[in-house]
This record gives sequence, structure tokens and C-alpha cells, in this order.
Amino acid sequence: MTAKPLYPLQFKPILKERIWGGTKLKTELHKSITSEITGESWELSTVDGDVSVVANGAFTGKSLLELIDELPNEILGTKVHEQFGKQFPLLFKYLDAREDLSIQVHPNDALAKARHHSFGKTEMWYVMQADSNSSLIVGFKEDSNAKQYIENLEHKTLLNILDRVNVDIGDVFFLETGTVHAIGAGLLIAEIQQTSDITYRLYDFDRVDAQGKTRELHVDLALDAINYSRVEAKKEYTKTANISNAMVDCQYFTTNFIPLQGVINVQKKDTSFTVYMCTEGAFTITFDGEIYAYRKGDTVLIPASMSQYQLNGTASVLEIYIK
Repeated sequence: MTAKPLYPLQFKPILKERIWGGTKLKTELHKSITSEITGESWELSTVDGDVSVVANGAFTGKSLLELIDELPNEILGTKVHEQFGKQFPLLFKYLDAREDLSIQVHPNDALAKARHHSFGKTEMWYVMQADSNSSLIVGFKEDSNAKQYIENLEHKTLLNILDRVNVDIGDVFFLETGTVHAIGAGLLIAEIQQTSDITYRLYDFDRVDAQGKTRELHVDLALDAINYSRVEAKKEYTKTANISNAMVDCQYFTTNFIPLQGVINVQKKDTSFTVYMCTEGAFTITFDGEIYAYRKGDTVLIPASMSQYQLNGTASVLEIYIK
């Protein structure tokens, strides 16, 4: 295997049906969904039971974990490999919310490790498409506390103390662990997060599934996971053409916005992998004499060993790596 040169890697989407899902992953992002309630496309994942498999080129059929196991520095990067071993530390998704998602919260690293032997779940959202009057929930309107939270939860008035924000295409939200949140109906979201599938569900609008069952809530687990202080989750950023405009820069990942208009020659170090998510338009990557084409809804992993290549096209692209 090591004799084969690395190249830009795409993976088979892992499609997830959700009670709140719809059909935009097909109509907007060209995913091969087969149901009317597909809520998530996991683009890059090493979560147990949901490990991404290569869909293009010489490594087709290989899992991301197999590649990392055999070529850790080349795939992950020297610094990422040193920090995380052979773990892939991030999870990349597209989400289609036909209905409101449950109100939820994610634990921090310490809680997640103690309770679930997992990473925490710091994440960010980029709004790719928004129906009119779409909104989402991010934190509390004012500083709160556990007592006030429980009282409102018991009286089904939790929405009264949570901060609902109207959103539009291009809006960015950075959700540190502990932030109570919910994606609202009518939104198509690109999500970047730590590799974790730990979610504490606080309230689900008393919905039932096709079998008439309500989904499990995690009220007690959430109590000491919640940040009761008001947060400013929305991030402002510049949109200068053909450069990497900073969006989110945290210890877990850095995300930039590239309004691509023509050609960019990329030179980078071998310390981290890079991921591109195409949120609008189309572009190509030229590497080692080959041209690789992408369109809206595609996600591509650039192995850390790829130090020089060229982007070309007219597209909006999220660029993600670890510093």
C-alpha cells in the first residue's frame, strides 16, 4: 500500500435518517438519499460503527482508519499524529433540518472522558441554505442557573429563557461545549466538530416517532454539562476573494472561508491534514498532473503530505485544519 502515492481523498457519505430530516441533502447537495427524512450526511467520520470509506482513486474501499493506521504522519500530519495518535480528531457533516432539532447540549472533554471514554463535542455551524424566517437556538437570553432551568423545563417553558436567533445564508455559529442549542426548521448546515457522538437531549417538543415513542431525554446528565451564562456564539468574518478568511480558530480546529474566484496556488506544511467543504459553486484541485473536480455538497480530505496543489473555480469553500 505504501507504494501508492496519496492524493485528494473523497469518502462515501454515511446517510442518517432522523425524525426531523428532509430531502435537501438530495435536492441541494446531490446526495443519494432514499427516504424523505434523511437528516445527516456524515462526510468524514471515524465514530465507532460509522467509519468513512474512500470513494475515489487507488485507495477506493479502504477505510479512513486503515489509511491512518498505515500512514499516520502522511494522512494526519506530524503534529496531529503526535497529539492524537492514530485517532482522527474531527467529524464533518451536512445537516438538513426539515423540522426543529431537539434542544440539546454536549459535554466538555473532562465529562465526556469520565462518562463515555470520548472526546467532548465542541462544534461550529455554517448556514448553507435557509428558508424564510428560519432560526436557531444558542444559549440563554440572560445568565441563568440550574434551578431556573429545571423549573422552566418542568413547566414546558424552556423556550422562554433560551436565545432564538434568526439566521441567513453564510451565518456562522461557534458552539463551545456546554452551550444549549438547537438547529431550527428550514436550515441546511455544514457542521465541523470534535469526533464525538455524545449528545444530551433536554427537550424534544414531546414528539413521537413512527412507532409512537418519544425519544430519550438526558435531563440529569445535562445538569452539570450546561453553561448557564449567556454566550455570543455568532461569528463575524470577512469574505475577501481568493484568500483564507478566518472564521473560527480554537484548540480543536481552525476554519476559514475561501470565496474562490479563479486560481489559488497552495503551499502548506505537513503538520496537519486539510479538509475542504464546498458550500456553493464548483472547483477543481490540480495535484501531481491530475485534476480532481468538486461541486456544492462535496467534501475532500487533503492528506498532510500534499504540500503543493492548485485550487481553481468559482465556489464558496470552507477550509479546515488543526494548528
